[in-house]
Amino acid sequence: MTIRVIVADDQEIVRTGLRLILDAQPGIEVVAVVADGEQAVQQARQLRPDVCLLDIRMPRMDGLQATELLAGPDVADPLAVVVITTFDHDETVFAALKAGARGFLLKDAGPELLVQAIRAAAEGGALIAPSVTARLLSALAQPQQRGAVAPPREALTEREEEVLLVVARGRTNAEIASELHISLSTVKTHIARLMDKIGARNRVEVAIWAYETGRIRS
Repeated sequence: MTIRVIVADDQEIVRTGLRLILDAQPGIEVVAVVADGEQAVQQARQLRPDVCLLDIRMPRMDGLQATELLAGPDVADPLAVVVITTFDHDETVFAALKAGARGFLLKDAGPELLVQAIRAAAEGGALIAPSVTARLLSALAQPQQRGAVAPPREALTEREEEVLLVVARGRTNAEIASELHISLSTVKTHIARLMDKIGARNRVEVAIWAYETGRIRS
């Protein structure tokens, strides 16, 4: 299956570079390239791509606003969004993930990580730039960062607790299957049930919930 991608960035040279990188990958097709957030939202709603790659700082509407409109908690049929930016600030990372982004990359991440993030988002996973992951999760682990966290709708099973921990550490489905000695289909079933119980829409929200409830400490 071909992964259809929209690219949004206000710098033409960046847009062109991202398109060239992604179109060169097998199984990935850039279906639209736009220069601001408003166009990104319009094109995304019209074309329904598998992944939206959005810059944060854009005219008319920034990437965070666009992400919330396309993937936020009030969106009935959210799209997968990967945010890409030059700015490595904690508040930007938090804002992007809370807005519904499935990935957060810096523009100097390189083609390999970019492609990994696109594929992960298309498959329902998440990828955060390694340079910000440790600091982000450390902040999430601090008690003062935790508000009141909703309990799961139903108690997690022992296996679901195990899956929760490995998902929160950024493991892929294949890695989880190998680590827990279960099949890929079983991994997917556990993750689906886990997300339903804790009210998470994606793996980023699973990780945040795990840290906010004190199940993982950095």
